[in-house]
Amino acid sequence: MSAAAESHGHNPPLLAVHDLCVEFATRKGPVTAVRAVNLQVAKGETLGIVGESGSGKSVTSYAVMRILDRAGRIVSGAINFSGMRLHDADEAMMSDLRGREISMIFQNPRAALNPIRPVGKQIEDVLIRHAQATHDQAKPKAIEALEKVRIRDAARRYHAYPFELSGGMCQRVVIAIALACRPQLLIADEPTTGLDVTTQKAVMELVSELTLSEGMSTLLITNDLGLAGEYCDRIVVMEKGEVVEQQDTAGLFTAPAHPYTRRLIRSTPHSAATIRDLLPEDLKTPPLLASAISEEPLLEVTDLVKVFEAQTPFLQRLRGKREAGYRAVDGIGFSIARGESVGLVGESGCGKSTTSAMVMRLLDATSGSIRFKGQELTAVSAADFARSPLRRELQMVFQDPHESLNPRATAAQSIADPLRRLEGLSDGAAIRARVETLAAQVGLPPELLDRLPHQLSGGQKARVGIARAIATRPELLILDEPTAALDVSVQAVVLNLLADLKAQFGMSYLFVSHDLEVVRLLCDRVIVMRAGHIVETGPTAQVLSNPQAEYTRELLSAIPRPAHLPAHAGHRAPATAAGAA
Repeated sequence: MSAAAESHGHNPPLLAVHDLCVEFATRKGPVTAVRAVNLQVAKGETLGIVGESGSGKSVTSYAVMRILDRAGRIVSGAINFSGMRLHDADEAMMSDLRGREISMIFQNPRAALNPIRPVGKQIEDVLIRHAQATHDQAKPKAIEALEKVRIRDAARRYHAYPFELSGGMCQRVVIAIALACRPQLLIADEPTTGLDVTTQKAVMELVSELTLSEGMSTLLITNDLGLAGEYCDRIVVMEKGEVVEQQDTAGLFTAPAHPYTRRLIRSTPHSAATIRDLLPEDLKTPPLLASAISEEPLLEVTDLVKVFEAQTPFLQRLRGKREAGYRAVDGIGFSIARGESVGLVGESGCGKSTTSAMVMRLLDATSGSIRFKGQELTAVSAADFARSPLRRELQMVFQDPHESLNPRATAAQSIADPLRRLEGLSDGAAIRARVETLAAQVGLPPELLDRLPHQLSGGQKARVGIARAIATRPELLILDEPTAALDVSVQAVVLNLLADLKAQFGMSYLFVSHDLEVVRLLCDRVIVMRAGHIVETGPTAQVLSNPQAEYTRELLSAIPRPAHLPAHAGHRAPATAAGAA
């Protein structure tokens, strides 16, 4: 714990929020998003605000920065920063403070960056605007800022556009912009969402080191309680727009006072838990008995290669020059047995999503074999595979439950789509009956079936995606980060639902993820990929408790593991089934 945290309360806080209330105007009248919020951030302290989507944590930070959208307004309360009243400050004052005294790292780094301006120029803009550099000094200072966030070859990357950089590098650029003027307070709003564990660790270690070296205070906003537990001195827990608890980190984990805090802690995956342990007591039901894993392989992948051709400039092509292609997947092989759940893990860019897309026949392989139920899938092109009788046997649950649904189709229409296209059903009454049965199987209330995606919560949209995927009773279900965008309590319910469905229907899973704790809970075997190659494979318990590859050890060491969570008692076998709420 930092000295700032220990002296909290003895010195005037850098930031003090008192009885903050924020409302948003809607067609149905004002909606209160934040109600009577009180919190303080001491100088040099890292304070975490945790809670699920809709809890008001981001709205609180936007109110501090005074960047609420036009429908939002501060109704009452006070925000004091370094002796200045921010709650009634004019835009000229706030414009001067933003970036210079208070900076923010936004959740989506690509959305936060100007897509048509080099990243170095975007750092220069901040330096020049706040008189931290002249036009002549700005470029070397921008390159220095990129070097400070450990971007290799910073002088060359200075000229890069955001689309030319990975998600992790874009996040580092956003951090460089936020820290360019050495602010007193850094607000990090979900800075690691969507990043793999090693990139997440690198970003958080970087923020932590820079906070210490620059003498800053940090306000970390996250729905990942494990992340907050590892990097924060104190934690504020928000639910439905209110602060329900705030304690020092050790006290919060060892003696949580509020039921909501206890639910968040219970829902956070860790190696001492089973998949059933993540659920609240009132949602637990007796487990189903899973069928035994067959020795017969359902899927066999051999020497699979995918090369993406490089885009050679026109003039170079005229001269007969061709740039080498990028080998995203380089000669991998694995199998999945009937009734088995296999995890495919690795960093972003390792080739796991490309592999799953080739198995799903959404992407053609450059070479290699994919045999499903003894039939060679690569004999049919990806474009033609939609008409193959095997299409109904292979289905997929996508990462983003919102983007994967047609915004103009109701939940019932989305679930019915594979019944019409792949099973040829045309009778409206029969289709509706099947849809209602599927909705019941995934725990989706029937009254939600006629709603559009924007009228559903993240967890409800995830259930629609799962119901659609199992509509044709596939033998292999490919799950591409199906819980990455969900809150921990919703994730717990969805994971239990998947375990339950697997036991009920005897399906096999290819579970693509960068979350090793989730893979530990759901998968029988795990495959670890790096740079297009498989570096390790074996039973989940064996690989995650005694990894042989150095890269696997790096992945495991990067998982946030607060010392205050229940002791890591080693791996327990994946749940054979789980009650689904």
